[in-house]
Parts: sequence; C-alpha cells; structure tokens
Amino acid sequence: MKLIKLYLIVALVGLLGFCAQKESSKISIQKEKFGEMSDGEVVNSFTVENSQGMEIKIIEYGGILVSAKVPDKNGNLDDVVLGYDNLKDYLNDNANFGAIIGRFANRIKNGEFTLDGKKYKLPTNTGSNHIHGGTKGFDDVVWKGKKVSRKNGKGVQLKYVSEDGEQGYPGKLNVTVTYILTNNNEISISYQAKTNKPTILNLTNHSYFNLAGEGNQSILDHKIRIQAKKFTPANKNLIPTGEIRSVTGTPMDFRDFKKIGKDIDTDYKQLEDAGGYDHNWVLKKNGEGLAKVATLKEDSSGRKMQVHTTQPGMQFYTGNFLDSSIVGKSGKPYPKNSGLCLETQHYPDSPHHDNFPSTVLRPGEKFTSKTIYKFMSE
Repeated sequence: MKLIKLYLIVALVGLLGFCAQKESSKISIQKEKFGEMSDGEVVNSFTVENSQGMEIKIIEYGGILVSAKVPDKNGNLDDVVLGYDNLKDYLNDNANFGAIIGRFANRIKNGEFTLDGKKYKLPTNTGSNHIHGGTKGFDDVVWKGKKVSRKNGKGVQLKYVSEDGEQGYPGKLNVTVTYILTNNNEISISYQAKTNKPTILNLTNHSYFNLAGEGNQSILDHKIRIQAKKFTPANKNLIPTGEIRSVTGTPMDFRDFKKIGKDIDTDYKQLEDAGGYDHNWVLKKNGEGLAKVATLKEDSSGRKMQVHTTQPGMQFYTGNFLDSSIVGKSGKPYPKNSGLCLETQHYPDSPHHDNFPSTVLRPGEKFTSKTIYKFMSE
C-alpha cells in the first residue's frame, strides 16, 4: 500500500511539472537590437508576451523595464509604465525610469559611510548627499542579458560585475537580476549578489506606474493600500532622521484604501518638504518570505496591481520631481504626479542607523531578494 502511495505521489509531481512546463510554453520571448552605445556596444531588448496578451519589454541598458502592456477590465491593453521608446532618451534620462538601482538605492547622508572602522567616500549627486548608486549607478551601465525559462514563466536574466571601488564602493560585486513574466500576469524580479570584500548593498527597481496608461491622467485619483503601521520620517533633504514613526493619525496612513491625492496637500511637514509622498514605509511582514505589502487600483480602467516582496521597506514616491519637460512613449509630456514608484528595498541611509535592518554584505554570503508586481482587473 505504501508503495502504491509513493507511485501516486511521484506521478502527481510529474504531472504538475508537465503542466507548469506547458503553461510556460505558452509564453513567447523575442530578442532584438534596441540601440547602440556611443562606443558601438549593442543594447538588446527582450519582449515577453504571455497567454493573456500581457507584454513586457526589458533592455540591457540599466536593466530597464521599458514597457508593461496590461489588459483593463474590458481586455484592452495599455502600457502602464513611464519611459521612452528609444535608447537616446534613456541615456539622457535623470528620472531613472524603470531601471535597476544600485549599488545603493535611495539616499546616503553626506555621501559617506563607515564599515569595519574604515570610512568610504561616495559621489554626492543630490545636494551634499548620495543617491541611487552615484553619478554612474546600475541604471547607467549595460547588463548582459539572456533569455531564460522557468516553470512558471519566461523572461530575461541580466548580469553585471561592479568592480572594486566603483563609485567608491568596496568589493567586486557580481549581480544577477532576473525578470520573469507569468501567465498570471505577474512580473517577478529576483535579485542575487556576491562580493569578495565587505560592502553595502541595496537593490530595487525604479518603475513609475500609472494604471490608467502612461501619459494619461494623474495618479492622484489612484487608490492605494500599504500594509504598514510605521514609516521612517526624513529631514528637508529627504534623509531619514532615524526615527520609526507610527502612521496613525497622519497623512501617511494607507492601511485602508485611500486616494493618493486625498491628503497629499495636507499641512504636514513630511509632505511639504518632499513635495508629496517620497518616504520609506516599514513593511508589515512575518518572516523572510514573500508577503503582499501593497495594492494599487485605478477605477476607470479597473486595473489593480499587488506588490509582493521579501524586502523590509518600500519607498512610495508620487513623481514629485516630474515637471512636463519629459515627453514619453505616447508623445505626451509627464507632469508632476503622472506616475508613482513602489520601490521595494532596505531603508534609506541604513549605514548611519543601527536600528535599521543591515545592508552589509560580506564575502561568503549571498544577497537574495524578490519582488512581484501582480496585475488584475475588476
């Protein structure tokens, strides 16, 4: 009897594996030339389409998510991420549209940190502070991409080697980022890294979302729920003070669905200093696995996006620095609040705050994280 049960279990596992492979086979992926760097280096794009008609495009420059065409409640596709349709504009971009951010996402005070008693100096590229990896971060380099297939989908694996001392960071860092599109309309982003010297690391994706479609209406009418009881207040330069503050009774409380524009102009210093929302939320997570941490929805299209992550924090940014000077893929300008970012990451300026989760990576350790953006309509 036990032997029969064992055979049944083996057969079931095999059947499930076959079904997963069959689902993955319904997803297509095309590799094409997207453009060339000034030195002639070719930058390729990878376009992935699933059985639901959803399509994403990633390029090797900056590991950028160029587009995500998602069905609305009537099955109509719209591109829901801001960006450009050519490499030249990405090379001149200062908004980090859709890019992989590193070595350290977000801000580091005074562009310096101390690790194991040694002080390291980084480029200062936002006032007197360091942001998003410096003057040439991971968003400004060419990654090496290849098509990959997983049980639940297909996509692209991107690799980059950041040499010891690059932008002032210690250690030779080997980084792999993998984008996978599933037939459940999920964009899965997995990060892995190893170093040969102690260093600090904070990786994220900097996509700007607008569920009504890029170049369309403001995101202020979007509704969002963030499953977080606390956030990290910042000073006028958007550097965390080290305090971890309750959202209760503040405009930062999104534990129930609320229109983004409802409180954005409230007389609240955190919002006044940032020109809107540009803060890190302390995520309500149990354990180290994936957890749903936010849900975004837009009523006119019926689109909804869930954010699942293994990361301890999420920067919610409402496109406060956009000013209509940028014209996107649709040929329309991007004014303030035309897109929003939900950047899953560690807390900003972590090296200066012992009460924040550590961002130190040492030789022999492997950094891993995963974020899923799941789309649906209702």
